[in-house]
Amino acid sequence: MTTSLFAPPTVALAQAAPLLQTQGFAVLDSAGTAELAGHPVAALNPLQADWPHLEPDEYLLDGGRYRRRRHASCVLHPASATQAAWVEGMPHRAHWQPVTYNALHGGLERWFAPVAANTLARPAWQGLLLGVAALADVLRGPQRWWCEAHQFRIDTTGGIGRPTPEGAHRDGVDLVAVILVSRHGIKGGETRVFDAAGPAGQRFTLSQPWQTLLLDDARVIHESTPIQPEGDGPGWRDTLVLTLRGGGFQDAPAG
Repeated sequence: MTTSLFAPPTVALAQAAPLLQTQGFAVLDSAGTAELAGHPVAALNPLQADWPHLEPDEYLLDGGRYRRRRHASCVLHPASATQAAWVEGMPHRAHWQPVTYNALHGGLERWFAPVAANTLARPAWQGLLLGVAALADVLRGPQRWWCEAHQFRIDTTGGIGRPTPEGAHRDGVDLVAVILVSRHGIKGGETRVFDAAGPAGQRFTLSQPWQTLLLDDARVIHESTPIQPEGDGPGWRDTLVLTLRGGGFQDAPAG
């Protein structure tokens, strides 16, 4: 269990896209995340109220009960000559990944509780989605992005919680944003990012609300180490994970 908190290599928002292009990842501090969303941190903070009300993840195949989550899907449309960039909500749908990207839970249609409707309507929520889409446009070219949003709470009620029980992985998308929402009463939870084609990597701990890890999913793999309670009380790690994919959602093969 890693207990040291190595500070993340945060950069200004203007540097995020160039770093994604050259090293495959970038980290923003809270001010950079607020700039990305086009809303101040004070407008992001009310989103935190969702996380105590997430529903248990009933699909954990390691037998754990440490993960709660909600899920939403949408299509992010780029700006045009007549319309600003906008978010198109999609009907609630299953989350699916092939085993090539998720060796533990791949091949399962997983139906998670939906993100609350009032959260989806918040300007700060939509600003986060569109801000990440703008970076994806720089990385891959302007287009529609099929986005899945995952609200996660990993807790220590069973003694240990695993943010990534599948281990180091890719998600099978174009861009991933891992946004730290809250961290309370825990040790561990170190983020590790590796070059998918070589040995290079970095390790650090997202420790402050609204720090954001951005990942070019084609170039890097990532994981977070397990968490344990730091004291006698409960502990948790809350994140919002956004995945953007061009061309459509990942869906189970027909038939």
